[in-house]
Amino acid sequence: MLLSNPKMPQTMTVEEVARALQVSRSTAYDLVRSEGFPKIRIGRRLLVPRKAFRDWLEENTHTTY
Repeated sequence: MLLSNPKMPQTMTVEEVARALQVSRSTAYDLVRSEGFPKIRIGRRLLVPRKAFRDWLEENTHTTY
């Protein structure tokens, strides 16, 4: 899985978030832009810290978006 490989970069792209969640790219962008979702903006680029994503996923397992 994309989240468990220690050789992977510390951040994920929105496309990687989409693959990890098995949702469309558009849905992943909506999620990443939502308030409370962990993200880093560098210029126009949105990145998601892997550890923060795992933590968010555990905390929001029963939440519907």
